[in-house]
Amino acid sequence: MKVQNESQKSCTHKAVSHYLSNLNGHSTKDLYDLVIAETEKGMIEAVLVHCDRNQSKAADILGITRTTLRNKIRKLGL
Repeated sequence: MKVQNESQKSCTHKAVSHYLSNLNGHSTKDLYDLVIAETEKGMIEAVLVHCDRNQSKAADILGITRTTLRNKIRKLGL
């Protein structure tokens, strides 16, 4: 199986470009907040899965406190 290593920057660029091209002439606001929130949510979800939802391990990998992680889980609806 061939694994393709694509940077986070490249993935984000593709996703934002795709989003903008699908606006069909409509305007958008708060794009920065949308991208940051979606990126953060995806990252936390992936780390939690990797750690079998062990919040202490996930917080350590993310470089944040367990309290901060719990607050983000609650805020993001995870």
